[in-house]
Amino acid sequence: MRAHTLSVLVENRAGVLSRVSGLFSRRGFNIESLAVGTCEESGMSRITIVVIGDDPMVEQVKKQLHKLIDVIRISDLTERAYIDRELALIRVTAEPGAGRAEVMQIADIFRAQIVDVGAKTVVLEVTGDSEKIDALEELLRQYGIKEFVRTGKIALPRGAK
Repeated sequence: MRAHTLSVLVENRAGVLSRVSGLFSRRGFNIESLAVGTCEESGMSRITIVVIGDDPMVEQVKKQLHKLIDVIRISDLTERAYIDRELALIRVTAEPGAGRAEVMQIADIFRAQIVDVGAKTVVLEVTGDSEKIDALEELLRQYGIKEFVRTGKIALPRGAK
C-alpha cells in the first residue's frame, strides 16, 4: 500500500465533487488529501486526490471515476515525476522578546511569511511539500501552536506537456 496522487479533470458543475468523493466513501477508501480549483480549461476544475491503497485498488477507483459523466480525464501522478505543494497557516505563541525572535528565525529558515502579528502570537504562511510543512510544525510545537490549518496537496507532472 502506498499513497497515490490522482489528478482528475472534471466539468465545473454543482454536485461533481460530491459524486467524486462519494465514490471513494461508498467503497470504504479514505481520502488523505483533497484540493479542488479552477484550471487552465474554461468551465473545468481540477481535483487533486491523495488516497492510500495498493495498485489494483487504485486502478478500480480510476475505472469507477471514468464512469462518472462529469469526469473528463484522470492521471495517476504517482506513476511519474511530479511537483506537489501544500499551503499551511500556523498561529503560534510568540511573546515579545526571545521567544518571538526564535519563531521569526525559524520562519525565515523555512521561508515562511509572517502574515499577522498579535500581542502574544504570530501567524505564519508556508508553502512546500508535505515533509517541509510537517518539519516546520514539529519545530514550532515547543512554542505552542494555537491553530493550524493546511490545504490538500496540489500537483502537476514535471516537464513539458
